[in-house]
Amino acid sequence: MRSNLAYSAYSQNNISIESSEKLIKMLYEGILKFTAQAKRAIEIDDIEKRVYWINRTTAIFAELLNSLNYEAGGNVAHYLSGLYTHQLKLLAEANMQNSTKQLDEVLLVTKELLSAWNDETSNDLDN
Repeated sequence: MRSNLAYSAYSQNNISIESSEKLIKMLYEGILKFTAQAKRAIEIDDIEKRVYWINRTTAIFAELLNSLNYEAGGNVAHYLSGLYTHQLKLLAEANMQNSTKQLDEVLLVTKELLSAWNDETSNDLDN
């Protein structure tokens, strides 16, 4: 059920997923978008929207976590598992404490992940 939530975040736009690489980039971009929305909701004290956007972000991290391939990914998969789990913890804390501090960390980490992913995929295209 949770994985359907994460995927539906983009399928609602009828976007054709060309590759798993594109899907991962889109999921990271979704995290950035939804976390920013959650942060705005906290700033304007809109509890309902805060919960909604944090839940959407949580669903994406859960999908990323569930899709890790430990056999093929080895140490990277284990690292990402810990990283995604920590982001889920931060999202729960932000929701419980109505705090943007944790969301800022989620945004920072996700921007770095997206940047690293973009670098990796562009290197693959160059080779």
